[in-house]
Amino acid sequence: MAKRRANGEGSIRKRKDGRRGGRYTAGRDPATGKSIYKNVLGKTQAEVKAKLKSAIEKSGSLATATERYTVGQWLDAWMENYAKLQVRPSSHKTYQGFIENHIKPSLGDLPLEKLTAMDLQQLYKHLLESGRVECTESRSKPKGLSVKTVRNINQMISSALNCAVEQKLIPSNPTKGCVLPKLERKEMKILPPESLGIFFEEARRSGVFELYYIDLATGLRRGELLGLKWSDIDLDKGIIHV
Repeated sequence: MAKRRANGEGSIRKRKDGRRGGRYTAGRDPATGKSIYKNVLGKTQAEVKAKLKSAIEKSGSLATATERYTVGQWLDAWMENYAKLQVRPSSHKTYQGFIENHIKPSLGDLPLEKLTAMDLQQLYKHLLESGRVECTESRSKPKGLSVKTVRNINQMISSALNCAVEQKLIPSNPTKGCVLPKLERKEMKILPPESLGIFFEEARRSGVFELYYIDLATGLRRGELLGLKWSDIDLDKGIIHV
């Protein structure tokens, strides 16, 4: 006869072979609404009780089989329901390229819960060595992606997997076990003061003197500079609205 336990703790009974068996509810099937029952076995009451507690905690923290995703399916769901609301349209487009061109071909069909740090480490190594998408414009460029691009891909994957952890689809984020290539700090090249006169003379001849003068005087980024309109500039007060 099964030993009654508090609600949510499962039930334990002694089997004919002398062992103890424990049964617990592992959720409901979304398609049918019926309860999903699972069992654990042990030699003693204490062993089964411990196994039941662990199994119930796990079933409460992770999704059932009917809610599982592949890596590709989860990235698509995350992009549509989370990233689309949090990042700029240009970043969303970049992320879509990362997923379709670099992640799905290697890991897209892998079950999300089976994704490991080693899977990601191997992906990053491949991308660094030969990850560039073949096209006419890229034939003269190195075959591998830049360190910065690979790090950006990892950052995007990490955000998607953090969300999967929060949704209780996976127990932890495997990107935390990855080793990323280091960025090389290149020394900034600046225009020597003695060359400014020649530079401005050429800029005047080319009709872009005002553009470069504002850039050098303010340090505006390229997008900010090219986005300026006459209405953004107050010549009387000497103010530029960016």
